[in-house]
Amino acid sequence: MPINVLFVCGRNRRRSPTAEKIFRTDYRINPRSAGTSEESKRRLQAADFAWADLVVCMERKYVARIKTLFPRVEKMPPIECLNIPDKYIFMEPALVTQLREGMDEVLENYHADRDAEKAAAEEGTEVKTGEE
Repeated sequence: MPINVLFVCGRNRRRSPTAEKIFRTDYRINPRSAGTSEESKRRLQAADFAWADLVVCMERKYVARIKTLFPRVEKMPPIECLNIPDKYIFMEPALVTQLREGMDEVLENYHADRDAEKAAAEEGTEVKTGEE
């Protein structure tokens, strides 16, 4: 079953829309993208967090920005960071490569954390995941 992944960058013009486009056909995820800036093509909203199973930021500064903009979101999904700088154009091959490679690792970690949480819940214990 695919998970809902929200890709976040600054203005939602290059990196996160590229991620949304290339992962549209990936059976593992349902992608959506948004930006944190007022000038974003699609601005991040609180409802995005209710939809998302996982948030993937392009740079660490967007993790902090999310926490500042949405301090009252009750159930914040896990947030991961790909550390992809804002130096690429939309669908640039080097960007696509970085996104694909980074997401393979992120998804592997996400599923490992969920499996550990499930096993701990079955045993009645708590597990510490690698989430932010």
